[in-house]
Amino acid sequence: LLLVRDVTREARLEAMRKDFVANASHELRSPLTVIAGYLEQLADDPELGTTWREPVADMRRQAERMREIVEDLLELSRLEAGPEEAPLTPVDLPQLLAGLVQEARVASAAPPQFNLEIDSAEGVLGSERELHSIASNLISNAAKYTPATGSVTVKWSCDGTGGHLAVADTGIGIAAEVLPQVFEAFRQEEASTTRRFGGLGLGLSVAKSLVQAHGGT
Repeated sequence: LLLVRDVTREARLEAMRKDFVANASHELRSPLTVIAGYLEQLADDPELGTTWREPVADMRRQAERMREIVEDLLELSRLEAGPEEAPLTPVDLPQLLAGLVQEARVASAAPPQFNLEIDSAEGVLGSERELHSIASNLISNAAKYTPATGSVTVKWSCDGTGGHLAVADTGIGIAAEVLPQVFEAFRQEEASTTRRFGGLGLGLSVAKSLVQAHGGT
């Protein structure tokens, strides 16, 4: 039995989606940079009245949030353009993780408790920028969905099969039916508890692609 299906339209739509994401992201980057620059100058202006200080600070936070989304879209477009092998340069992953945990502690007004467990001083060969992106996505996701009364544990260990990074938290968790799709681009749980944090559901998709570029799982 032979089944034949014409997927030309689906392939064309997928190509259009990739082109749109890449082009829109590039076009959004410049105006966002200008907006963020003026907001920064406004926030530092001593003549800015107290009435406007909180609105300007809120606008700066939203502009930064938009910038992060655009950067994720650009990274996704780069990865979708074709797989690239990561450059093999020595990276001190324990030190990188310590820096990211410290950044996560000060990024929130009410952060959860962070536990950093370094069981090996070994680093890895790869791209420091991309390894930073992988770990940052995992740690920031855990911190975002964990209340101040909870905890986030970041663990690095090595054995005969390689290096292992684990990030565990006591946050709201992910519904079992959603787990198979968590690494898909633009995939987010619909619950209001996750939607209120914003984002496009790109972080884990980007992290997976970067891990694969390093020959990992």
